[in-house]
Amino acid sequence: MAITDTVKLEINGSAQKVCMCAERTGLPPLLIVQAGPGLPLLHEVRKFQQRLQLEKDFLVNYWEQRGCGNASQQDAKSVSLVQQVDDLRAILQWLHHETKHTVIVFGISLGATIALRAVENEPDKVKSVIAISPDANTAGSDASVYSFLQDQSVLARDGRLSGRVKKLGKPPYTDSAAFQGRASLLADLGTIEQGKNFNAILRETLFAMIRTYGLFGTAKALRNMNLIQRKLLPELVSLDLFANPPRLAVPVHYVFGEQDALTPSAIVKRLPAVIEAPACTAILVPNAGHMVHFDQPEIVRSIAVSA
Repeated sequence: MAITDTVKLEINGSAQKVCMCAERTGLPPLLIVQAGPGLPLLHEVRKFQQRLQLEKDFLVNYWEQRGCGNASQQDAKSVSLVQQVDDLRAILQWLHHETKHTVIVFGISLGATIALRAVENEPDKVKSVIAISPDANTAGSDASVYSFLQDQSVLARDGRLSGRVKKLGKPPYTDSAAFQGRASLLADLGTIEQGKNFNAILRETLFAMIRTYGLFGTAKALRNMNLIQRKLLPELVSLDLFANPPRLAVPVHYVFGEQDALTPSAIVKRLPAVIEAPACTAILVPNAGHMVHFDQPEIVRSIAVSA
């Protein structure tokens, strides 16, 4: 990498980091807004670089959101959905000022939702938005997932799976244990990242976190994830982009995974039509789960390059 630099910033009263990477100077900026709630990003830089190779065409900025990673406990406790949107606006202003270019925003899951809200208010700082599996309507998504899990437990005729689904119970999922239990089920059923069950994803994540943050830093990152989820999950129950859709002045490119149980077909069809934008594309990618960018990196990379 011609550029590899981690910048420490003071954003709205919290300490945050942006890791900037590019294969050569002079490339346009692209900002990664991580999934959530509470998921760190810096430990995934190597995975992004190996899979998507965005650094060939962009100055890629990996933003560690408020309270994530080995941040302070105080920062983790200060998280809210409104605060995350305000933080992203500040990051966009900083990055636009630093690079003198408009930014491509690459948002994943809840990160895509935050991106849509933030970019609505920063049209002159942004070139386009790539929204990977955006969270659009928590109630609809939760109902779809619960129905999917019940169907799978019947089809599989697996007593252990049925027991796990029964133990999970009905939505909403407003605490970390239920939220992570559901993630475990969805991963084991192949709807998060293709070819990897929950234990495989967990091992990969922990190894990468220890390599990036160290043992003590990883313990802090896991603590912060639980703190943020405890704070945000009750708030996310009422998340509904259809009730008050963002209105953007830049193009939006939606990317959904065909095997993603978290994004029902009704949302895939409706969301691009509801959110106002001067140009819009939507693609349903086969052989991909919620993490489309890792399952089908070539497709997602081609969207980014043409965005």
